[in-house]
Amino acid sequence: MTLLAIESSCDETSASVLTDGQILSNIIAAQLIHERYGGVVPELASRAHQQHIVLVVEQALAEAKVAKTDLSAIAFTRGPGLLGSLLVGASFAKAFALGLNIPLIEVNHMQAHVLAHFIKDSPEQNVPEFPFICLTVSGGHTQLVRVDAPLDMHVIGQTQDDAVGEAFDKSAKLLGLPYPGGPLIDKYAKLGNPLAYPFPLTDMPELDFSFSGIKTAIMYFLRDQTRKSPTFVADNLNDICASIQHTLVQMLLKKLTKAMRETGIRQVAIAGGVSANAGLRNSLLELGAKQGWQVFIPKFEYCTDNAAMIAMAGYFKYQQHEFVGQDVSPMPRMAL
Repeated sequence: MTLLAIESSCDETSASVLTDGQILSNIIAAQLIHERYGGVVPELASRAHQQHIVLVVEQALAEAKVAKTDLSAIAFTRGPGLLGSLLVGASFAKAFALGLNIPLIEVNHMQAHVLAHFIKDSPEQNVPEFPFICLTVSGGHTQLVRVDAPLDMHVIGQTQDDAVGEAFDKSAKLLGLPYPGGPLIDKYAKLGNPLAYPFPLTDMPELDFSFSGIKTAIMYFLRDQTRKSPTFVADNLNDICASIQHTLVQMLLKKLTKAMRETGIRQVAIAGGVSANAGLRNSLLELGAKQGWQVFIPKFEYCTDNAAMIAMAGYFKYQQHEFVGQDVSPMPRMAL
């Protein structure tokens, strides 16, 4: 079974080819135009997808040494994401599947992030066993997911306002760092003292999160400190970034620890763009060793948006014959 997968939920155009569960190619075209605006501009994103998608698919097929006529199915991201971006990927996938007369598979973007853990680059690579808890963290989502089977997932906790990825990016913007700022906070945090500036931890009921309060606290902190010293940020950038990152990571791990304790599950994974954050990865490994958990962390290339994770989700759906018709349409707010 050979499958072509397409990912276009935000500002990366990606295509991947999978054969019998093995990823043969994973091509990603980033969109640099958004840097000048300090964030993703939806209309520009959809236009860039139109420019990139044919070349990206051609390159994915060429790298995998697969012809169009060898494909068994087409998988694509149905949602969640930006409507214009999703439309480009969905329209291309539908036309490609129709032209080849092969099945079409819709994929939930967040489900695919979780299933990225089952991409095996080597036969001896370990993958999670069911059930496990996955902390899914990105610019648009922060969720605790109980995973009982590849296609059986349940959200047991989530943010009630902003996502942790947004908190990283908005904090970076307050510090005057260019977009995307989250990776820059991670970079500077490695050189700073994480306990230099204590920020308040928001506590929500049960297993839910909230990150709007911490953003406000950081904004007022920076305002007050720069009034006293206009060069405060420049003089203390590493310590500020380390303190912000430490606070956000502790908020995530506090709820994760509670979820592991309440469910009794001993296997834990992280997924999504923020799972590339070194502070989160290292802290989770330390916590896992202390608690006796088996921890799974994806390779960096499978953390951010990519079509390989869409291919893996499509592979599991193909096995269950979960296909959709040509009347399928994108769902920008698609729930897990």
